[in-house]
This record gives sequence, structure tokens and C-alpha cells, in this order.
Amino acid sequence: MEIAEKIAEFVNSVNYESLSESVIHEAKRRVIDSIAVARGALNSPPHLVNKSVVKFFQGEVPLLFGGSATPDFAAFYNTFLIRYLDFNDTYLSKEPLHPSDMIGAFLSLGSLFDLKGKDVIEGIVVGYEVGTKLCDSTSLRKKGFDHVTFLQVGAAAGLAKMLSFDEKTTINAISLTLVPNIALRETRSGELSMWKAGAAADASRKAVFASLLSKFGLTGPSKPFSGKLGFINVIAKDFEYSVFDHLDTNGILKTSLKKYPVEYHAEAVVEAGRSLTVNVNDIVKVEVETYEAAKTIIADEEKWNPTNKETADHSLPYILAYTLVNKDFWLDAYTSEAIFNEKIRNLMKKITVNENEKYTSVYPRELPVKVIVYTSKGKEEIEVRSPRGYYNNPMTDEEVEEKYLKLGGKREELNILWKMEELKVKEIVSSVKGI
Repeated sequence: MEIAEKIAEFVNSVNYESLSESVIHEAKRRVIDSIAVARGALNSPPHLVNKSVVKFFQGEVPLLFGGSATPDFAAFYNTFLIRYLDFNDTYLSKEPLHPSDMIGAFLSLGSLFDLKGKDVIEGIVVGYEVGTKLCDSTSLRKKGFDHVTFLQVGAAAGLAKMLSFDEKTTINAISLTLVPNIALRETRSGELSMWKAGAAADASRKAVFASLLSKFGLTGPSKPFSGKLGFINVIAKDFEYSVFDHLDTNGILKTSLKKYPVEYHAEAVVEAGRSLTVNVNDIVKVEVETYEAAKTIIADEEKWNPTNKETADHSLPYILAYTLVNKDFWLDAYTSEAIFNEKIRNLMKKITVNENEKYTSVYPRELPVKVIVYTSKGKEEIEVRSPRGYYNNPMTDEEVEEKYLKLGGKREELNILWKMEELKVKEIVSSVKGI
């Protein structure tokens, strides 16, 4: 059976009343977390670009923190904010994903069609389930393609739920999102650019555009996955069809929030670095043991010389060195002064990263890392198995609220967002203010 058909059947079967309280609550946490990190990106260079460009996309859809645009650019604009800090949620499997990148699309069309927060919650639950199952089915990064290819399919499925598409229209939305838009992994290779976040924003935009076309009758190829020249036969011949035999609404429960603003494989690195008690001036060398994905993604050669924020937040040696020097890690780690700090740079040169096959064998059930620091006075080491925020070691609601407030949010906004289900999406968007 064509995968798009299975997704369409699942979309049709989900309704708010059947969702468990834990799933609904987790969806609300994702909206709160996404708005928190979006606010933290308001002064980012790409956001200033988007603020200059938005005038060419005048429309009626409200934007996060003020203004309005066309629905597709609103999705792009909102998602860029959510994604830029690399501080939003994550799913780790054969392919990694940041599922909350979809929320920018859901806020856009939810506002356009005057929907309620509970419709967004339905969209989140569906989108997360589809996106995570795709990540379980095959690896894109090992084939040279980018995970946002899966993000946009999940977003299209979530939008189909929100807009009450029938199965045929849902298949068209998925097809029109997937077939024309296969993203390349070059986005995340070597020194990274602003497009690291832009790729997710563009995927969100494409899902909105395809969904609008489908809503009004445009058709796409009927077999976007299994067709002779479809996704599976051209890109992912190792695709595990059986993953889609078990679609339910619990996928969101296996996604993870971030306590620190770093690529997820470095969350445990920050925890380890904060726990070590060594004097930085005494360090002779530092050995890090971790799993294959972490070494491949955040410890390749270019990561020893980050020159911008996008590369620094994907650099294990930089993140560890900064944490050892400052005993903490927050957004001020990404200033030019910090990235080019001589003390941090010198410490990075003392760091080596190696794959531990035992750690690779338990990934992604756990995200283990061991940091061994050799000093002129002896040796200290620490192992972290799963960082705070990972689905098996989740952050509390209080910790989520603390993150929201630390990034500039207000307590009164939180009071509104926890009750979002009966609010209009426009009310949700207008309730949050900029810095």
C-alpha cells in the first residue's frame, strides 16, 4: 500500500476527543517551547533579513511578535524564528528531526482559516507521528539528503488534519509537498550558514503552499513514495514499510526538549562539562567518547574552527571548551567575542573525540557521552547516559516555564498558552509579545 494512503487513513482517524491528556499536554509544551525559542531569535541576523523581505509578501496572516504576511511567508517567517537558535525539540532515530519546526505552518493556516488551538494540537499530534515514523523508516543524512524532507511531509499531514481534508486531498497535499522538494544535506555540511534554519522554514512554507493548492483541487502524483520514480525507488530503497503499520498518536511522547541551546547530541556534553570540577588552567588534554551520530554530525574536522553561530552550535569541541571555561552554557556563548576567545580556542586544541561502539549500539535509546579530563594534577571523568530533556529524562513543566521566562516571555503569556485549546489561533499568536 502506498505510504501516502496509509498516512491519509491515519489523518482521517484522529480527533481531539480521542487524544490522551498526556499527549495534549505534551503538544501544549511544544507550542510554549517553540514560542520561547522564537522570541530568543528576534535579534538574529536572518530575522533582520526576513523583516526586510516581508514587505514583498503583504497579507493578512499574523506573524509571531507582530506584523502580517501571506500564509506561505508567514509559515517561513515563524519557522525561521523557531528554528534559528537550534533550541527547539528533537527526535532521534535513523534520521534526526526537529518536529516543532512544523508549528510555524500550523500557526499560519490556523490563523488564516480562523481555527482554534485544539485544531493546532490535532495538527501537532498528527504531524509529529508522521514525521517521527518517517525518521524510523530510513536515514536521509547517510544518503546526502536533509531531514527537512521528512519535516514537510509531517507538516502537510498535520495541515490536512487541521483543514479536515478527505483522504484523496491529503494524498495530494503530501505528494505536492514531497515530489518537487527533496532537500540536500549540504545545508549541514562543513561550515554552516543561515540556511541551517532556513531549510526548515522553507519546508514549512512548502507544506503550506501545497496544502492550499490541494484544498482547492490541484492534484499531484498518486504514488509519491512507491511510484516507479517515487521517493522510495529513487532515494530510499531500504525504506521500512512496516513502520507505517503501527501509526498512533503517541509519537510526540518520544520527542525531546532542550535544556541548553546546542545541537541535541551536545546536550549531554554540556551536562558533563558543567559537572566537572577541574581548573581549566591545569588541563593537559580532554578525551570524549560518544556514539557515531554525535561524532559524525558535531565533531567533523570543520567543527574545530567555528567562525559563526551556526557552526558553533554544531561544534562539540567548542561547546565543551566553552562550558569548561564558563561552567555554564547559554546564548551569550555565540557572540563573536566568545567564538574567537583565545582561551577557548586553545582548549579546543586539546580535545579529541572518538566513537565508542558500545555507545553507538544503544543510540538512540540513550545518548551516552564520557568526558575524560587529564590535568597536571590528575584525571577526572564523567559519563552522562541521557541528558535532561530527553524523552526518557524529561524536563518538568516548571523547567519548561523557566526556559520560557529566561528567554524573555511573561508569566501572563504562559497562563494563556496553557489554555490554548479553546482560543482562536489568531488570539494565541497575538497574545505573545516581542522583547
